[in-house]
Amino acid sequence: MADRTAPSSLLDAQVLARLMAQPLMSRFPMEGSISGHHKSPHRGSSVEFAEYRNYVPGDDIRRLDWRVFGRTDRFYLKEFEAETNLRCYLVMDFSGSMRFGSQFGTKLDYARKLAATLGYLVIHQGDAAGVICAREGGVTEIPPRRTPTHLQLITDTLVDTEAQGTTTLVSALHDLAEKIRPRALVVVLSDLFYDPEELLGAFQHLRFNKHDLALFHLLDPAEMKFEFDRPVRFVDLESSGSIVTEPSLIRDQYLAELNAYLRRIESGCREFKADYRRVTTDQGYEKVLGDFLVERAQLSLSS
Repeated sequence: MADRTAPSSLLDAQVLARLMAQPLMSRFPMEGSISGHHKSPHRGSSVEFAEYRNYVPGDDIRRLDWRVFGRTDRFYLKEFEAETNLRCYLVMDFSGSMRFGSQFGTKLDYARKLAATLGYLVIHQGDAAGVICAREGGVTEIPPRRTPTHLQLITDTLVDTEAQGTTTLVSALHDLAEKIRPRALVVVLSDLFYDPEELLGAFQHLRFNKHDLALFHLLDPAEMKFEFDRPVRFVDLESSGSIVTEPSLIRDQYLAELNAYLRRIESGCREFKADYRRVTTDQGYEKVLGDFLVERAQLSLSS
């Protein structure tokens, strides 16, 4: 049965009011057809000065800097950063493992709130947001749009999509890397329970095509600590398999394997310049998003 959470419960008006003070910025130049506040890879005429370059015949003489000419007796043109709009793709993992949760709720519930809030913030600032739901049996895609009514479609899709089966995240990311144009911000929300080398290959594909990639790696505290104190039946939420074991006998090996996996994912993301954020579901999602927005704004100002 699909989750019956109401779409409106994904958005908290007070949280949105606090987060809207800081826009979501791209770390890399974007391209688009609408004037916005993200740097573009193209030069143009705007309020932010970029650099001087030598005049060549055919250039618009209105852009000549006559003060520089008076000092150097050379013709130079002013170039400015052309600003543009952003397209944000929210890629949600709807595999069965996302249903796991403890007293803090499921990873899926947490991811839905993150995605809905980000979608609201992106559309509110005049950019375009869409969602891709990756799950067994196919991918549901809502293309990015800038209209406020589009947000309802996003939240309805997040709520109505059921988490089940094995993950199709890697294939969904490869497909996305190839088909979306122009450059975009791709936000992945997943527990990343997959072969790390195949995951990193998909991340590298997105970065090679010059997309700005942000990853929210969602984990439950119980998965990180493995503090079970009596024999437990562990059920694979992505298949029908299960196993009964004594946690104390496998805890050390489990934690060693988990930490090696986490180190590989994090080091690979650094290598490909992906914005990697490990998040546990006991963290307040407002602070997680607030830190995300502020750090991106600081990087945008310093670049």
